[in-house]
Amino acid sequence: MVKPQHVPLAAYRILSYICIGLLFTAFLLSLLVGLSLPIIKPIYLLKFYSVRTGQPETSIATELRFGVWGVCANSALDEPTFFTDNSQCFGPMLGYTVPADLIGLTGVSSTLVDAISQGLLVVLVLHPVVAGLSLATLACSLFLASHKLSILALVLAIITALVSTVIFAIDLAIVIVAKQQVAELENLQFAIQWGNVPWMGLAAVILTWLAVIALSARACYCFGVRPHGKF
Repeated sequence: MVKPQHVPLAAYRILSYICIGLLFTAFLLSLLVGLSLPIIKPIYLLKFYSVRTGQPETSIATELRFGVWGVCANSALDEPTFFTDNSQCFGPMLGYTVPADLIGLTGVSSTLVDAISQGLLVVLVLHPVVAGLSLATLACSLFLASHKLSILALVLAIITALVSTVIFAIDLAIVIVAKQQVAELENLQFAIQWGNVPWMGLAAVILTWLAVIALSARACYCFGVRPHGKF
C-alpha cells in the first residue's frame, strides 16, 4: 500500500517569504498613510501653496497641507522638512472641519477646502480598515503549509486588494477634482500639488495584487506544490 506523500515544507517557504514580504510592505504603507498628517506630518494627501511672486516672505501662512486626520499651515519663513515641522496644525480629529481663521490666513477658497475635508472623511474610515485587512492577511500568510489557511489568506488578500484599489481611486479623485476646481477659479494665486499619500497607496495596491497572484499560485498547487498528503 502506497502511503500518501507529504509535501516538504521547503516547497512553501520561498512562496511564503514572498507573500510575507509583499504583505508586510503593503501593511506598513497602509498604516503610515492611515497615520498621516498631522500625526505623521511628512505624509499628506495634497497641499495648497502660494504662487505669488515678488512678495516679501512673512510669517503669514502661505501653504495648507491636508492629511487624513487634519490640516497644517505654514509660512515661507518656516518651510517644513522631513525632520522638522513647526506648522500650525488642526487635528488629529475624526471628520474635521478646517477653522475659518486658518483658511483666512492663506486666502484659499473656503468652499474648496470644505469639499476636500468632506472627501477625506470617507478616506479616514477606509484607511484603518485596509491596514487591518493587510495585517490579517499577513498573519494567515505565515501558515501557507496549511491549505485551509492559504485559501483564507487568498480570500483576505483579494478583499484587501479591492478595498485598497477603491481607496487609491478616492485619493486620486480628491486631488484631481481639487485641481480642476482651482483651474476654474479666477485670480486665485494658489496652486495644488500632489502629496505622497496617493503614491504610497498605489504602491500598497500593487504589492497586494502581487500577493494575490502568489497566494493564488499556492491555492492552485503551482510552483511545484502538489495536492498530496494532509496539510
